[in-house]
Amino acid sequence: MDLAIYNIIKGQKITEKAYRLNKELKKLVLEIHPKANKPMLAQALKKLFNVEAEKIAIIVSKGKNKRIGRFKFTDKDRKKAIITLKKGYSVDAMDISNAEIQEDLNQKVSAE
Repeated sequence: MDLAIYNIIKGQKITEKAYRLNKELKKLVLEIHPKANKPMLAQALKKLFNVEAEKIAIIVSKGKNKRIGRFKFTDKDRKKAIITLKKGYSVDAMDISNAEIQEDLNQKVSAE
């Protein structure tokens, strides 16, 4: 398969569950290319983020059948990966801290 490392990881899934998994269990939830597999993903994580994966779970969501008027079509298939990192490695993908939120609020109040 001829996928570049930069094409394997499409982006991060930003949901409440993904946020909780990242903060509490140090897991990453990423949207990946539909033709990517676990070894390719592990290699991309090593080169892009300098982290090693202990466990990789891949979930495939089939595209839903839709209809607009008389035309029927199917959405694209999607693939996401839940990655458990080895001990000592961490990627704070959702870098939102309470200190930053409080600082933003203080700036808004002082500006008024």
